[in-house]
Amino acid sequence: MSRRLLIAGNWKMNKGPVEAEDLARALKAALSDENAVDLMVAPPSISVVGVVSRLRHTGILVAGQDLHTEASGAFTGAISGKMLREAGCTHVLAGHSERRKVFGDSNEVVGSKVQTALAAGLIPILCLGETLEERDAGQVDSVIHGQLQAGLAGLQADQVATVILAYEPVWAIGTGRTASPEQAQEVHASIRSWLDQHHPSYVAQQVRILYGGSVKPGNASELLGQPDIDGALVGGASLDADSFTAIAKATQL
Repeated sequence: MSRRLLIAGNWKMNKGPVEAEDLARALKAALSDENAVDLMVAPPSISVVGVVSRLRHTGILVAGQDLHTEASGAFTGAISGKMLREAGCTHVLAGHSERRKVFGDSNEVVGSKVQTALAAGLIPILCLGETLEERDAGQVDSVIHGQLQAGLAGLQADQVATVILAYEPVWAIGTGRTASPEQAQEVHASIRSWLDQHHPSYVAQQVRILYGGSVKPGNASELLGQPDIDGALVGGASLDADSFTAIAKATQL
């Protein structure tokens, strides 16, 4: 099965409403006619509505960066899946390493967020990744497979098939270090093998697995050329329209 590449930009805690709309306007000018890959950006929640408005009719999708496990309630400062959906988001990140490390989201909490996202009509992007210590200890597969098990717990096969996965080695996020194409491909293949072992075969063939971790214009083409890498979750390079555009067009070189 041919999987269409997806290039997604995670803006993290950058770009308030004014700057976010400026960046969205620049992306619209550069990428509105791009049809070789799917495109997505994840602005901070305060900027979502403006970005959605600027990108309407461009084909560039908008995702939330996180959501609460509950649909509504007394959770000051939290954002629900329903709110994101109403604001115009189609997707939402769950389990980004910064949410796990900085905010303490456990594997089980991440699994709850995946279920909540699906219930709200959003497509979850489930993030997975090991620390440098875990890699050096030979624990990559056990860590990633544990995150998969908890993150997809309770879902039917058809639901799993709609989830997007993003492998982000924690040691390569924001550090300037990047997993080699061979290292990234090895983990992506392990993820797809796990899916094949735990779900009907069509699930493993359909699920898109993105690579994230210091993706830049200079390394995007080789990473995206690997057979089990179905796109990129771009961090810092997505904050500049020219660099994000270059990554989006990397497969055409």
